[in-house]
Amino acid sequence: MKILDEVRTCCEFLLVGYVVMPEHIHLLISEPRVGTPSTVMQVLKQRVSRALRRKKRSNPNQMHLWQRAPNNESRSFWQRRFYDFNVWSKKKRIEKLNYMHMNPVKRGLVTDPKLWPWSSYRFYQYREKGLCAPDVEPK
Repeated sequence: MKILDEVRTCCEFLLVGYVVMPEHIHLLISEPRVGTPSTVMQVLKQRVSRALRRKKRSNPNQMHLWQRAPNNESRSFWQRRFYDFNVWSKKKRIEKLNYMHMNPVKRGLVTDPKLWPWSSYRFYQYREKGLCAPDVEPK
């Protein structure tokens, strides 16, 4: 979450919503002022990967949720590419936020989206700031 906040600052985009899952992330962002959405994802992936490698080296015996596939093989944290979708209306923005926020529930990770701490859900529901508060939703 800290790295996402840093990337938001350096690439100058509005963060509308997010959900971090064990093997992927959902982001709803504005067009960045610095670079493109592809640049944002590249910078985010690189910085997170470096931080995870440092963490793994400093504590090699600690198991993390994203380090093992169901068959117990090692796997990478990031998927090879990202999928983007342009959101042009408030209705579509709300639809995408709802989809993102319900993802941990649909996956069976929690019973209610408010229980998933790596999400912007609590910001929208309770105005909690958290580690990486979204920007005020654009009109």
